[in-house]
Amino acid sequence: METDSIRSQFPILGQKVYGKPLVYFDNAATTQKPQSVIDTLCRYYQTLNSNIHRGAHYLAAEATEEYEQTRRAVQQFINARHSHEIVFTRGTTESINLVAASFGQRFLKEGDEVVVSAMEHHSNIVPWQLACERQGAKLRVIPFDDDGVLDLEALRGMLNEKTRIVAVNHVSNTLGTVNPIKEIVDIAHSHGIPVLVDGAQAISHFAVDVQELGCDFYCFSGHKMYGPMGVGVMYGREELLEQMPPYQGGGEMIKDVTFERTTYNELPFKFEAGTPAVGDVLGLHSAIKFMQQTGIENIARHEKELTEYATERLLQIDGLRIYGRAKEKTSVISFLVGNAHPYDVGTLLDKLGIAVRTGHHCTQPIMDRYGIPGTVRASFAVYNTREEVDVLISAIERIAPMLA
Repeated sequence: METDSIRSQFPILGQKVYGKPLVYFDNAATTQKPQSVIDTLCRYYQTLNSNIHRGAHYLAAEATEEYEQTRRAVQQFINARHSHEIVFTRGTTESINLVAASFGQRFLKEGDEVVVSAMEHHSNIVPWQLACERQGAKLRVIPFDDDGVLDLEALRGMLNEKTRIVAVNHVSNTLGTVNPIKEIVDIAHSHGIPVLVDGAQAISHFAVDVQELGCDFYCFSGHKMYGPMGVGVMYGREELLEQMPPYQGGGEMIKDVTFERTTYNELPFKFEAGTPAVGDVLGLHSAIKFMQQTGIENIARHEKELTEYATERLLQIDGLRIYGRAKEKTSVISFLVGNAHPYDVGTLLDKLGIAVRTGHHCTQPIMDRYGIPGTVRASFAVYNTREEVDVLISAIERIAPMLA
């Protein structure tokens, strides 16, 4: 794989920050966009802008067709059984909120239990807390060890006749841990319990097959897989989606409306109220094409090699500590340098043209588990290079004495 050829497709990477070439290591927050995605957004607004599904004119028909082509592309990309199991949302957060609200309304009752892990992003904790508060249910938490590996024996011990759903991430956005989703699904399904997977940090790094995983819901965002912000996906198993009530009311999600009674539209439209972000959905299709043309296996191999190289180099720096040392891990490295505050490290790196994320990364329970205020997080994508890692290492070695 020619990294230079890949990088040339991302116009933002050619700029300088504070007079230094941009080194973008904040990919877990959002990936940059290739020119093909940017062109798709421009083309939509220049030539196709129209509301979909409800128009009889040419623009509406063309926009609708491309929108539904994207749905079929997503279905194939994650190997869902049916295209109507693909629901477009604004992102992972809305996808999880949709399931927590709708599934919770239908299946959660007082005294029931919802199981999440201690390494979840807040967007896979708070929606379930809200659902539990509404329904009088209880939230239970799977612990993880010092290396950032989930305790599956603890999971087995907490599942019971009151458990209604297990919600876990595929990859931790802070620790980089790749959780054994298929094994978790098998454990939960042996008790007849469905599983939701937060796939926000997995979808851009390796192939995802929802049928092979066996999960009941899989949620992810376009902007973390080289696509636009404002679009995401909620995959849901048909049998469950049919039983769940709508998440929001409005246009598109209805069949008939009277003041006495409303009947709802078929899947997936029952969960897609109002005008969607059509241009962003089309941009998502272009992002999927970019990943497929680059090769998912090539992306996974490149990022694995880069993460291993960066880990080895970082650990050579005196006083640097990495949080998240699971054997199965993808391209996220969270670290602290001596006693320096992560914000101070991130600020100085920024002045050297290096973009990293600092803070608790919307995973405060993880920070509480380690007794730290936050970390510096470097996260990699297909366009990052070893040379950029070397720039990061040199920068840390330069600033560490200032912060000692």
